[in-house]
Amino acid sequence: MKIVVLPGDGIGPETMAVAVAVLEAASQRFGLGLALEHDIAGHESLQKHGATVTQALLAKVKAADGLMLGPMATYDFKDEAKGEINPSKFFRKELDLYANIRPARTYPGVPTVVQPFDLTVVRENTEGFYADRNIASGNSEMLITPDVVVSLRRITRSCCERIARSAFELAMVRRKHVSIVHKANVLKIGDGMFIEECHKIAREFPEVQVDDFIVDAMMAHVVRAPQRFDVIVTTNMFGDILSDLTAELSGSLGLGGSVNAGLDHAMGQAAHGSAPDIAGQNIANPFSLILSASQLLGWYGQRKNLPAFQAAAAAIDAAAEAAVAASEATRDVGGKLGTAEIGQAFVRRLLAA
Repeated sequence: MKIVVLPGDGIGPETMAVAVAVLEAASQRFGLGLALEHDIAGHESLQKHGATVTQALLAKVKAADGLMLGPMATYDFKDEAKGEINPSKFFRKELDLYANIRPARTYPGVPTVVQPFDLTVVRENTEGFYADRNIASGNSEMLITPDVVVSLRRITRSCCERIARSAFELAMVRRKHVSIVHKANVLKIGDGMFIEECHKIAREFPEVQVDDFIVDAMMAHVVRAPQRFDVIVTTNMFGDILSDLTAELSGSLGLGGSVNAGLDHAMGQAAHGSAPDIAGQNIANPFSLILSASQLLGWYGQRKNLPAFQAAAAAIDAAAEAAVAASEATRDVGGKLGTAEIGQAFVRRLLAA
């Protein structure tokens, strides 16, 4: 498996170095034959190439089997005419990574304000209220007058159908429960279509329990009793917000991994941002990128029917749980180690298992 590695901005190089070490250890233990190809994006690419991402980089990623994307300083990138392109958006759109899969679970030893839970948010990734991916040219947020902005949302049956299918397929290997999250009481046509397509796919999976929640009520339900939920499927913006909430409920956003998956490509990506205020201090939590790397291996193993990759993903997840329980983690989740030291301890644990 060939993986392109882009460290990113801020804490990205530190946390990606740990994720790379874990990938290399997993490759050694399970005979995966991983080939990691390092490149740049974000501020470093902007300085060197005049753009945060380039067409040459896109071609390299398309020729690979997967991408690991480090945290990017997306708030800094405001003018695409100056090469300031959001790398995350760029790859999601150019590779048609329509499913953002974001697990959230509690870990023994990490204090939380909720009961133990294990759920996954399946978020549609390519349309919705995101103005940068709704129309072919330009964006769908318009300044009508100096005091009036109109933002358009695109919802299509095809995108609703494929994200619903992703959710139900995932539920079949979990606890067979899908919760549909929407705002159909207000967005009657668009979210009405989303619910309709979800229920249409549900008929293909009669073993799966299905319920649905209005998004604002869902926020209250998740805070009160996240253990009620298994797989949550929703549209782009709702999924963005809800998955950050569920990751933080697990004890820290730094424990939230994610994979952006399409039919032919996938990208592992930490749930958090580039955190420039703590960059270079060896205190950043690398677990989000580690868990994202695990998801990338699992996606590839499932797609190619390669049990060794799925076994490697399971081993990384188990090592992460054991490491957190043993306080081999950063201070935000009750540990005492620095970023680099976590990587060293994690690799020893993974190879010794």
